[in-house]
Amino acid sequence: MEADQIRLGKEWLEEFLRLAGMSSTVSAEVSSNLPEESCWLTIDETRLQPNQVQSLIGPDGAVLDSTQYLMNAILNLGHDRDYQGAYTIELAGYRLRRFAELKAMADQAAEQVRQTGEEFELKSLSSAERRQVHTMLKEYGDLETYSRGQEPDRRLVVRLLQSEA
Repeated sequence: MEADQIRLGKEWLEEFLRLAGMSSTVSAEVSSNLPEESCWLTIDETRLQPNQVQSLIGPDGAVLDSTQYLMNAILNLGHDRDYQGAYTIELAGYRLRRFAELKAMADQAAEQVRQTGEEFELKSLSSAERRQVHTMLKEYGDLETYSRGQEPDRRLVVRLLQSEA
C-alpha cells in the first residue's frame, strides 16, 4: 500500500471521528503479521469515553463494520484496481479478539465436518466475517466453503471437498 493511501486513510478516519464528536488520533500499520492483509488503522481509545468506544463498535461490531465499509468504498471510489487499498479499522482490540473467535469457529467446523462427513453451517456472520472464514479454511485441502441464503440470513457452509466425477 502506498504511503499516500495510508495517509488518506488516517486523515479520513480522524475527520470522521472529529465530525462524530469523538476526536482521537489514529495510527496505521501495514504488516503481514496482522490477520488480514490491509492497512490497519487503530483508533486511540485513551481519548474516548467507554460509551463512545461502545457506540463506535456497536452491537456485534456492526458500527465498526459499517464505518470500515464506508471508508473503503469512499477511498477506493474511482481508482483503478491497482491503486485501491484495503483498510481495517481496529478499536479496543475488537478485531483481534473477533479474529481469534472466528478462527476457533472455523477450526471447530472443520473438525466436525471431518468427523461426521456432513456439511456444517456457520450462521450470524457479517459478509466480512464470512470472507475471513472462507480464507481461513482455504488452508484445509480436503474442505470447501460457500455461502448459502440471502441477507440477512446468509450462512457459510463448510463441507468435504466434492470430487470431480
